Amino acid sequence: MAATIRDIKNRTGLSLATISKYLNGGNVLPQNKALIEEAIEALHYEVNELARGLVTNKTRIVGVLVYDIECLFVGKMLHHLGLQLHKKGYGMLICDSCNDEEMEKKNLQFLMNKKVDGIVVLAVSLDSGFLAPAKAAGIPVVLLDRAFRDEEYDCVKIDNRTAAFRAVRELIRSNHKRIGMIGSEVEYTGLEREKGFREAMNEAGLEVREEYLRMGKHSFELGYHGMKALLSLPEPPTAVFMGNYETTLGGIMAVNESDITCPEDVSLIGFDDLLMTGVIQPKMWIVVQPMKQMCEKAVEMLLGRISREEEGPALCISFSARLRKGESIRTLHEGGEFAQKSS
Repeated sequence: MAATIRDIKNRTGLSLATISKYLNGGNVLPQNKALIEEAIEALHYEVNELARGLVTNKTRIVGVLVYDIECLFVGKMLHHLGLQLHKKGYGMLICDSCNDEEMEKKNLQFLMNKKVDGIVVLAVSLDSGFLAPAKAAGIPVVLLDRAFRDEEYDCVKIDNRTAAFRAVRELIRSNHKRIGMIGSEVEYTGLEREKGFREAMNEAGLEVREEYLRMGKHSFELGYHGMKALLSLPEPPTAVFMGNYETTLGGIMAVNESDITCPEDVSLIGFDDLLMTGVIQPKMWIVVQPMKQMCEKAVEMLLGRISREEEGPALCISFSARLRKGESIRTLHEGGEFAQKSS
């Protein structure tokens, strides 16, 4: 027979009120806390989360709404979110929107029906309209990896524009002038990274040649076919910036299938230091996002809103990304020819 709160009372000698207060997240005296925890372990007592939720109006569950769970970047972010939520005593309920805005709306309603305490959102949508029901219900929301065009919500992201600017500037410093980009024209991160690409080119007085831009939706296919198209041009770019992990992998595969090599014939710089970028040869220059720190900050912000310790207007935390040096960029002579590789 399962242990009850009365069994804990009989073992500790404490009042039902004190035990109940502790079980519902309240503060009790340290000595009482120790007695209750010892009794819980000895009696194998299991908290009735449903009953506790009815009392506290808290489920200690956080909903996580993601744009595509197949994306390795999303999977890594879920890993870090789950670890941090577990440390804080929260569970995680994940909904995959499959890059579909209508499904994203339905998933939001599903999470609200499950009475989650708050929601972390890696959004499909560029605008915030689908979150209106959560806002009206007072459910805290924190955006992760992106922001909206029309309304401010709490968010944690990187400075995508500056990250792309620095990546392209590295190519320019190696005397590249014919620089291409493969990236997204429909996602927040891709749009911001394209702005950084253009800013770096404009600052250097370099032409942004539209045939050197292969834009679509971040994916392996975009990277692969985009790189194939760039390499087949009569005057191909000497360097290419790839806007996310999937496009980086696709672009590298296209290069590997061609009769050209990196960096001898084309210099490459990619985005996101995930599984395959560590084994690709030559070692890639990569824009690295602080994924663990971003997730920790998102959980901290959300739990602050849930507990009402954090109140006031929406906050946006923007982390800096860093460039990891590699061997995939080769320096050109001023005339546009490749310099000899340094030993």
